[in-house]
Amino acid sequence: MIANILIGLVAAIHLYILVLEMVLWDKPAGRKAFGLSPEFASQSKTLAANQGLYNGFLAAGLIYGLLAASSGYEFKLFFLICVLVAGLFGGLTASKKILYVQAAPAALALIALFAGI
Repeated sequence: MIANILIGLVAAIHLYILVLEMVLWDKPAGRKAFGLSPEFASQSKTLAANQGLYNGFLAAGLIYGLLAASSGYEFKLFFLICVLVAGLFGGLTASKKILYVQAAPAALALIALFAGI
């Protein structure tokens, strides 16, 4: 039960990131979230939308895992590992904030999943 709640939270975070990157990137909320200048946001809008789509795929996989009966565990495990790896990479290469926003929740959900709680 706790694992599913944490997985739902990770999926919600990635849906929010999808919105930030695909819809709000060059708007005040998106620029503030990522610390972007208006010029950079405008120039990188297409790239950000692509990133947002990938975050949406991560959320979709986790949601499928929550809804699937027989293969749900495997989907949860695979997509949480993907989120964790992406969060670690982003935290090391882009911003330490990603470690807390993306990697830490995925790690907690993985621990809960492994513990069966």
